[in-house]
Amino acid sequence: MTTKVQSNINSLKTILGETFRLYVQTHGYHWNVEGPEFRQLHTLFEEHYTNLWGALDEIAERIRVQGAYAPGSVAELMALAGAEAEPAQSAADMIDKLISAHEAIADSIRAGIETAGEVGDEVSAGLLTDRLEWHEKELWMMKASSR
Repeated sequence: MTTKVQSNINSLKTILGETFRLYVQTHGYHWNVEGPEFRQLHTLFEEHYTNLWGALDEIAERIRVQGAYAPGSVAELMALAGAEAEPAQSAADMIDKLISAHEAIADSIRAGIETAGEVGDEVSAGLLTDRLEWHEKELWMMKASSR
């Protein structure tokens, strides 16, 4: 396996870990949100974690197509995910933390698209482009709602 192919796999693994972290964070917010916007945010968080759960499978399968094993434990995924977000108590804090998390994963995805392009992995680049589109749209909506 070439260094560039391994770099592509590592990028996909990092994005998988970050997606898992965001999934857990969002699901926790879904369970714990309170306040006047409860129903709206409870529903939004459910839509987000449902989307993220589906993305986990797509990204992991893409890693397998590349000839590597996908991380198969929570410990492995969290090691790839980077630092966990500080707990949030208020709905506004939850949105602020999700905005930061979506911005961070969008940056990782952009880098992953570039890496996939360098090895001619158009399928991974396409998958990641679709993921980036979703994160950017959700960022726009969360930012527009929090002002």
